[in-house]
Amino acid sequence: MIARLTGILEPLGEDRAIVDVGGVGYMVFCSGRTLGQLPADGSTVQLHIETHVREDHIHLYGFAELGELEWFRLLTTVQGVGAKVALAILTVLGPDDLLQAVAAADKVAVSRANGVGPKLAARIVSELKDKVGGIALGAAAAIRVAGTPAAAGGVDVDAVSALVNLGYGRSEAFGAVARASGRLGEEAPLGDLIRAGLEELSQ
Repeated sequence: MIARLTGILEPLGEDRAIVDVGGVGYMVFCSGRTLGQLPADGSTVQLHIETHVREDHIHLYGFAELGELEWFRLLTTVQGVGAKVALAILTVLGPDDLLQAVAAADKVAVSRANGVGPKLAARIVSELKDKVGGIALGAAAAIRVAGTPAAAGGVDVDAVSALVNLGYGRSEAFGAVARASGRLGEEAPLGDLIRAGLEELSQ
């Protein structure tokens, strides 16, 4: 199995790149986000690879960031989400945005991807909401610590922890605090965020 490719980048296709490694050209399917991050043709490039082996083909899927690869693997565990749809989702939603969309059950954001209708978007957020703990919040989302202003779309880690300590799951706590923060604003005190988060969870 191929886990990583380092080689010379050849001209890009609409949904793929070719990486020349020692004279062998590997066709690698990529999200639009990864393709947009690649350097100019002829440059050295390194891609994290997911290898799919089937009876009639071997496909390589490449990612500029490990976080995107982790989400690709998660997305393809959902019934109805193949590699092509997963790449389409990752084209419109980066790892940070996707984490927040799943945690907040934002079906509309997920349905922006080509090939994702309302029913599939609902299934994606439903099936993945309890799995997002495998992707560290600190690496995948903008989080603030007590006394520090939140980044746009960020979530107060202390508010999330407080809700988790009350018995709520981390993903649902994250979603509740994200929605509460959106209503109250970035400067909301911790206590107000916790109360608003509890209100979200009680609905």
